[in-house]
Amino acid sequence: MSTNDHDKTKDGEVPTTGHSWDGIQELDNPMPRWWLWTFYACIAFAVVYAVLYPAVPLVKGATPGLLGYSTRAEVEKDIQRFEEANADLVAKLTQVELTTDAIKADADLYNYAVQGGAAVFRTYCAQCHGSGANGVQAAGYPSLLDDDWLWGGALEDIYYTATHGIRNEDDPDARWSQMPAFGDDYLPQEEIDAVVQYVRKISGQEHDAALASAGETVFLDNCAACHMEDGTGDRYQGAPNLTDAIWLYGGDVETLTETVTYARFGIMPSHQERLTDAERRAVAVYVHQLGGGE
Repeated sequence: MSTNDHDKTKDGEVPTTGHSWDGIQELDNPMPRWWLWTFYACIAFAVVYAVLYPAVPLVKGATPGLLGYSTRAEVEKDIQRFEEANADLVAKLTQVELTTDAIKADADLYNYAVQGGAAVFRTYCAQCHGSGANGVQAAGYPSLLDDDWLWGGALEDIYYTATHGIRNEDDPDARWSQMPAFGDDYLPQEEIDAVVQYVRKISGQEHDAALASAGETVFLDNCAACHMEDGTGDRYQGAPNLTDAIWLYGGDVETLTETVTYARFGIMPSHQERLTDAERRAVAVYVHQLGGGE
């Protein structure tokens, strides 16, 4: 690297760092003064900040700083402020009759329930039912947007399900239903294959006519008690409708065969301890107004 006049010191050439590549030397020019002063100012700011605010990590937490500032405390203040502002609506939500007409009669209350319920849903429900509440069919999590409900889709039904859950061992009042695993010495494989084809027939899908005809008898003898003779199900005991196009785990031959052979046992946790009564009511209102509520 060649030097020019402004690179030179009073004594001559600018000193080098001692590094050289292919005969090119690295000059040791001084840093610009504006850069040095900026650098020193940043160091001074960092020292002052570390003294005034929490900064140095310790085993349990960090140094508190002379000002005692806490972002957690700031958040807690904001939460408390909003809780105080909404206290009247929360109280009203826990006292009002849990019906659509009663809650919609108060526009402010209904708006609070929908907005608050949306926040609760995204925090506690979206992991299974999806952020848009359309479920995850392959995993057995139902869509909450359609009008196909087990145990009912009225506001009070949704509230009960959100409160107690389904088939969990934590809440004695959880909704409960149990489909037998017909592959465990209940039905031979040929009857399972036949009833699968019959289910595909009544659900309007392609099917083997001969097997479906034989499967009707198997269905009436083993499945009609819960799913009804016409296959439309019984929501009050958690038996789904098998005649529509809505499937929780899938309606293809392989999936239906697995369902009949091994049964299904989806579990929803109880939220009675996780959420307040107002939060459970709010999320019920939110789910109900998504479009599938009855």
